[in-house]
Amino acid sequence: MSAVPSVSYSITVRLEVPAGGTSVSRLTTAVEQAGGAITALDVTASGHERLQIDVTCAARDTTHADQLVQVMASVEGVTIGKVSDRTFLMHLGGKIQMETKHPIRNRDDLSMIYTPGVARVCTAIAKNPEDARRLTIKRNSIAVITDGSAVLGLGNIGPQAALPVMEGKAALFKRFAGIDAWPLCLDTQDTDEIIAVAKAVAPGFAGINLEDISAPRCFEVEARLRECLDIPVFHDDQHGTAIVVLAALLNALRVVGKRLEDVRIVMSGAGAAGTAIIKLLLHAGARDIVVADIAGVVHRDREGITGQLAWLAEHTNALGVTGSLKDAVRGADVFIGVSAPGVIDADDVAAMAEQSIVFALANPEPEIDPAEATRYAAVVATGRSDFPNQINNVLAFPGVFRGLLDARSNEITPPMLLAAARALASVVTDDELNAAYITPSVFNPDVHTTVARAVRLAAGGPEELPVETEVAL
Repeated sequence: MSAVPSVSYSITVRLEVPAGGTSVSRLTTAVEQAGGAITALDVTASGHERLQIDVTCAARDTTHADQLVQVMASVEGVTIGKVSDRTFLMHLGGKIQMETKHPIRNRDDLSMIYTPGVARVCTAIAKNPEDARRLTIKRNSIAVITDGSAVLGLGNIGPQAALPVMEGKAALFKRFAGIDAWPLCLDTQDTDEIIAVAKAVAPGFAGINLEDISAPRCFEVEARLRECLDIPVFHDDQHGTAIVVLAALLNALRVVGKRLEDVRIVMSGAGAAGTAIIKLLLHAGARDIVVADIAGVVHRDREGITGQLAWLAEHTNALGVTGSLKDAVRGADVFIGVSAPGVIDADDVAAMAEQSIVFALANPEPEIDPAEATRYAAVVATGRSDFPNQINNVLAFPGVFRGLLDARSNEITPPMLLAAARALASVVTDDELNAAYITPSVFNPDVHTTVARAVRLAAGGPEELPVETEVAL
């Protein structure tokens, strides 16, 4: 539940009040006293006796929204009409649509866009399959593929319930990078079937964004698709998170005057995101990382270590730290949480090194209350939008794929991920950098272009993008 009114629980109530007098002021006072936040009040019809008003207000959750409606109805003279949930209205009929790039105005247009003219283009691609990147939507399209098994903080809700998230992802690709993304929600959670479907649809896309597939299957799905496809495969829950965490950490270290290679980092969470973050941190030069999961610190001598945990045990914890997360975090410079609420407290942060950094990224409830963490940590970040320093994947994935598409890359590699992270960090200038501003706004126009250019160059793409004005076959 949101502790304060949120636009995510915004409602618009159409109601009538007596014209004149104090009805409107009594209405707004009642809503505010009930903990709501009125964001708009619009008169939609007026008569001599009555006013029709649309009152838009934010609530804490759905129960609170219902309470606010009841509070409005209790004001003398108020008659409640239609109540609309603004979030559901925004999703009505879906959030994306397909449209043509060229008008079909007459028979000539029809003949070129479809038959018989289209046959010439088909023949050209049959002779040279690489032309599909120039002459079809493959040039600028990616598939957003999920099985609905690990959606946001909702868990395994299945493909249909996951579709609103995938639509949102596609909308963000278009808004921030001009990429046409297509949601593909698969009605299977079998690893082999997911891989088979992705392989079968791959010819129509220049990249694949895997989304919300639970661990450990997500590791195998990504690895096998990367082996068999000639287009980049990117699991955003892993690599998008890793890019933004590294970028934020580089800037946080600038704030406290420490170096990545010198600090001790403790990670809570050894799933998909945690593993990817650790791999990118190591690639960036981190030397001292300790990771803990629900069973405690991961180390070489711990029983039952297999799969990704075995990899983590081999590549982290060089000093052989054992015990619990709380044991590990004592004296650490950096805490990064991608796990569960309440795993550390203020006393744990107080026991960290001076000028410590805390990234509590579990959503919606972080590993520690950010207000508690700021009592002792120099820099605090979360995954939430209602606190400073939000670690949000949308800072990374649009620019990453824009760069990959512009470079016509066949793969995505750790140097490309590292280039993206460093580029994202660079968007925050020395004049802007402070403990409450280590990540730029997603609406900063430099974010996605800077990340895209860095990835394009790391992928071997051109310094400048050509402007194509002619097509010769």
